[in-house]
Amino acid sequence: MQACAAPPFAAGRALDGGLGYDPRWRPHDLLRLRRLQRFDGEPAWVRDAFERAPYAVVRRALAAGGFVAIGLRGTARSQRYGTWARSADIGTVVAPETLAEYQPDSERGTLAAFAALAALQRDMTGALAGFIWGPTGSTGFELATQVPTVTASSDLDLLIRAPAKLSHDTAVQILNQLQAHARRAGIRVDAQLETPAGGVALAEWAAGKARVMARHAKGPQLIADPWALAHGDA
Repeated sequence: MQACAAPPFAAGRALDGGLGYDPRWRPHDLLRLRRLQRFDGEPAWVRDAFERAPYAVVRRALAAGGFVAIGLRGTARSQRYGTWARSADIGTVVAPETLAEYQPDSERGTLAAFAALAALQRDMTGALAGFIWGPTGSTGFELATQVPTVTASSDLDLLIRAPAKLSHDTAVQILNQLQAHARRAGIRVDAQLETPAGGVALAEWAAGKARVMARHAKGPQLIADPWALAHGDA
């Protein structure tokens, strides 16, 4: 996030164990909000953006009970703001995997990010077959809100659910498939694995590095095995 509000709760009230957030909504979920409370020092564009599309994305940050950490986006790439919403103000939740089945408006479908997504949707026997996945970033935002957000230069961001350990060979297969689609579309396809330790870049895991960066509500950390705690390893 380019800027972030001060938490609307005492630091000691933030969840300090487990996920660090309410499991009813997960990072990258899009939330349609009934209202957005005001924060001192929030950027001038925030209210216009919220009126244009009353949606926010769940971000990785600790939150107290009754709150969820969210990110708001404006019309410019630099317009990103991290803040918090009250759980009671959440209307509907749209997960990335739900958006994997959505289609853009017909006149928008020729944009490269949507063309790459359509190719993945058609590739039923490709490396992503059997995985739960979906678009995030500007592509996911436009599909959820129907507000034009994707541009000709937009990348396609993806989230892949990976609750069980992913072999490096499988990661390489998925990465190669995504890069092939990216080359045909003329853009980048950036995929993140959602693991028990947090978000891990598919490209990092496929590279076979000794440690990879896992992004968690408590903050990023370098870790050898993002699945170790899930199966009881030290």
